[in-house]
Amino acid sequence: MADFTVGDDHFRLDGKPVRLLSGALHYFRVHEAQWDHRLSMLRAMGLNCVETYVPWNLHEPRPGRFRDVAALGRFLDAAQRAGLWAIVRPGPYICAEWENGGLPAWVTGRFGRRVRTRDEEYLGAVERWFTALLPQVVQRQIGRGGPVIMVQAENEYGSYGTDQVYLRRVAGMLRERGVTVPLFTSDGPEDHMLTGGSVPGLLATANFGSGAREAFEVLRRHQPKGPLMCMEFWCGWFEHWGAEPVVHDPERAADSLREILECGASVNIYMAHGGTNFAGWAGANRSGPLQDKDFLPTVTSYDYDAPIDEYGRPTEKFRQFRKVLAEYADGPLPELPPEPAGLAAPVRAELTDWAPLTAVLEALGDEESATTGVPPTFEELGVDRGLVRYQVAVPGPRRPYTLGLTGLRDRAVVYVDGVRQGVLSEENGTLDEPVAGPAEVELWVESLGRVNYGRRLGEPKGITGGVLHERQFLHGVRARGLRLEAFEEPDALVGVVFGSVTGAGRTGLFRGEFEVAGVAGTGHAGLELPGWTRGFVWVNGFCLGRYWSAGPQRTLYVPGPVLREGANEVWVLELEDAGTPYAELGPGVPVRTGTPGDVQV
Repeated sequence: MADFTVGDDHFRLDGKPVRLLSGALHYFRVHEAQWDHRLSMLRAMGLNCVETYVPWNLHEPRPGRFRDVAALGRFLDAAQRAGLWAIVRPGPYICAEWENGGLPAWVTGRFGRRVRTRDEEYLGAVERWFTALLPQVVQRQIGRGGPVIMVQAENEYGSYGTDQVYLRRVAGMLRERGVTVPLFTSDGPEDHMLTGGSVPGLLATANFGSGAREAFEVLRRHQPKGPLMCMEFWCGWFEHWGAEPVVHDPERAADSLREILECGASVNIYMAHGGTNFAGWAGANRSGPLQDKDFLPTVTSYDYDAPIDEYGRPTEKFRQFRKVLAEYADGPLPELPPEPAGLAAPVRAELTDWAPLTAVLEALGDEESATTGVPPTFEELGVDRGLVRYQVAVPGPRRPYTLGLTGLRDRAVVYVDGVRQGVLSEENGTLDEPVAGPAEVELWVESLGRVNYGRRLGEPKGITGGVLHERQFLHGVRARGLRLEAFEEPDALVGVVFGSVTGAGRTGLFRGEFEVAGVAGTGHAGLELPGWTRGFVWVNGFCLGRYWSAGPQRTLYVPGPVLREGANEVWVLELEDAGTPYAELGPGVPVRTGTPGDVQV
């Protein structure tokens, strides 16, 4: 057993000064069978600690319905096997470029702007979540022989609000449920952020990508004593669909890391290994100073331009960081584990079967809603990830008028009398051609990810305004959800009626097979869909995530443990325009390229 404390100048282990050299690795973004390899890569880079968030929405998708909360405990056990301490950041809000910042859609749908405040109903939901989760942490604290040395209270709250009552309540919930290790907060190195997000008695840490000396000077104004720590050293950045790739020069990143350590500070490299936003869990952002402008959905890859890339391979940034960290190690660094292997040769998966979206909805969809005056939102329908089909009539006779949507979030494929008329978005919410009445309108709307940061956190999805014909709202709306979660059920496609891909429509569920041999458990493949537009892919029932021709991401990561020796099955759910009837699998893509620059803030 050991005692980890926050001293006046250093972290201390059994009274002796220690420096935390940590790296972020989210267990929910890495296939469990690959945890050991990725953690051993952290050790080989020179780290002594791993940090992870915990996404509430992943583990409590419905009120009181908890799913595999023990995954966190298994990850912490893996960290201990790797010889690493662990920092846990359980939220309840985590940001993390994750759907809704980790808050369940049912929470934001129910409590709205009351989330992340002292509201008693919201705090009651947080209490129930912590009661279910925290035993995984408490029994693995360092004082009980486990790896957990620190736990965060909330996350970057100073970027959001000033409710000190709420922050103290969250810290109190952690203590009341048995967390005895030091608690901390983390915020940007700005006066308003640190005053809004810090809690008296809890260690305050700072998040930044460069300028360590200036950042720590600001932190010291608010916390004259205690160890300095950069809780998020942004060595890379995430990417958005339709935007340019983002990279951070390895040498400049290594210089920034060295500056942190020269200040005598501890560090958590964010991300050490980013992983993947499997199963449509990627979040989204808003542009503008108030995060209230253009909608920016995050790509499936969370490679993050991290030193260990999405495929588990060391990059030039890894090598540069290892050199820096070796100077602060107690002894020689461990050797690197064997590099994960990709497929030996490219494989083509022929897509031979097809079912229209309507057939998929009939087999896997939720019950159709009652006819309502206005379109129900995704939250009102209980849909977190997936799509909703809305149906409404244009009365007639009447001459052609413009048909459009208000409050569309995020993208709709529109049919009039069964004929496709266009694809609408929040920025372009009106069909090009006018519509006459009477007519039947069908709109297939997909959420591209809920905002994870800023004041638009928790905004509802679907048609949040209405369907307009000229200036007139169309009432009498029917809606039916198709949740991605439905595809996770055993034998999910048993009730789907497939036909031949010959004569397939532009959208629908496509199915095929491919053969592989010699796939190692820690290996990988990369999957591409030439000419396809937007949708989701599953391999052997495992959802790889969203693909979209908008780029910059072209290849989806396939974890080796998902693949089987011999026959494998692939499903493709295309929502706009299908391409050639096959998927291509290869050994994986090289690390991403782009114009190196400073990490964005």
